[in-house]
Amino acid sequence: MAVTLDDVKRIHLIGIGGCSMSGIAEILLEQGHEITGSDREESQFTRKLEELGVPIYIGQKGQQTQGAELVIYSAAIKPDNPERVYAREHGIPEMERSVALGQLSARFPQVAAIAGCHGKTTITSMLAYISEEAGLDATVHVGGFVDMLHGGVKVGRSDILITEACEYVKSFLTLAPTVALINNIDNDHLDCYRDIEEIKDTFVRFCQLVPPTGKLILCTDDPKVQEILPRLQGHTLETYGLHTGDRHAANLTYDEKGCPAFDLVEHGKNIVSIRLQVPGTHNVINALGAYSVARAFVAAPEAIAAALGRFTNTKRRFEYMGEKNGVAVYHDYGHHPHEIAATLEAASRVPHKALYCVFQCNSYTRARTLFCQDVTCFAPADKVLVPDIYPGREVDTGLVHARDMVEAINRSTHNALYLENFENIRDWLEENARPGDLVITVGSGNVYSQTRKLL
Repeated sequence: MAVTLDDVKRIHLIGIGGCSMSGIAEILLEQGHEITGSDREESQFTRKLEELGVPIYIGQKGQQTQGAELVIYSAAIKPDNPERVYAREHGIPEMERSVALGQLSARFPQVAAIAGCHGKTTITSMLAYISEEAGLDATVHVGGFVDMLHGGVKVGRSDILITEACEYVKSFLTLAPTVALINNIDNDHLDCYRDIEEIKDTFVRFCQLVPPTGKLILCTDDPKVQEILPRLQGHTLETYGLHTGDRHAANLTYDEKGCPAFDLVEHGKNIVSIRLQVPGTHNVINALGAYSVARAFVAAPEAIAAALGRFTNTKRRFEYMGEKNGVAVYHDYGHHPHEIAATLEAASRVPHKALYCVFQCNSYTRARTLFCQDVTCFAPADKVLVPDIYPGREVDTGLVHARDMVEAINRSTHNALYLENFENIRDWLEENARPGDLVITVGSGNVYSQTRKLL
């Protein structure tokens, strides 16, 4: 029989510096487990764990696993990792990250799982603020760095767990939710899904994890969410959306920084006014989702609104990076056409002269399936600057190139330019950008670190 978290005391985490893994480590530590971990390099997450007394090894050597009763590894850690090899050779059980998170979730009587191809990190981060403001005192596990948490996790004292639920390799199917939110469904991660039908089927399976006494919260602005609704009979359903749904926005306005304010309408009645500190229409939808989850735990509307008003973006979500020669530089993690469209819509509301988008695609699969077809998401940009594809987990087979994406973009919006690398992009911007312009880099590869070269 497979070993469970309940069977062991000492646990070693490989890749402990990742946001999700460090959060799991912190929750396990709070629950009485002895934790060690390793990663390739030091990070803000490893430093926080060290402050909590967790021994962290930089670099991975087999003997660092010695003494552990269980090894937890992230999806990025391959079977030939020396610590995994050592564990197998010495009979130490292994557990993949999503399985560990699923077993952790089963320890909480109330679990909210925040799913969707886009927006789940922001919604979960909003809920971390709400948990503080509204007195939920939930344990919150986020897939990104939240300033208020000084990391990606808040360990609470109540029986509530709020966690981001990732659809990659179907990992969210390990969870034990009593409340499940789906913000949207999209044709992402086609390196591990056959097609959009398999993706929809998997989201239905995720919803079916919720017991009849639980609740499903769905954004019906999304057409693919609407398509699965007939398959979710027998559950308590609540809906939200920008203009329609059980909860929606009214009297929507934007300030000079593009940040929205609106009245939240619930079943036809204005309940509370909300003013956000984050730009873009997509964040109105994210806030409606976060509000709906908080209400499922009976949080007060006024307290929820106050928390949402304090929320600031997680790192890599429309993050201000700095200014050079009067040109403001932002970065956003968005790497899917729908995410990029939302990001550029938000950027267009920030006062600027010209808007320049630097887009780095993070896999050859994504380049072929999403960005070599009809690409309209870059339309708000005056110019799209495209470097070489970041390979991510893949090997270059020569079947697709960044020039192919540029050609596809130009068939729709005629504003893309291939510039090979960030040094070339920096040179182009220094020659062409003027004071008052705005540059935003988007993508999930190494574009975040590369953005520093533009400053």
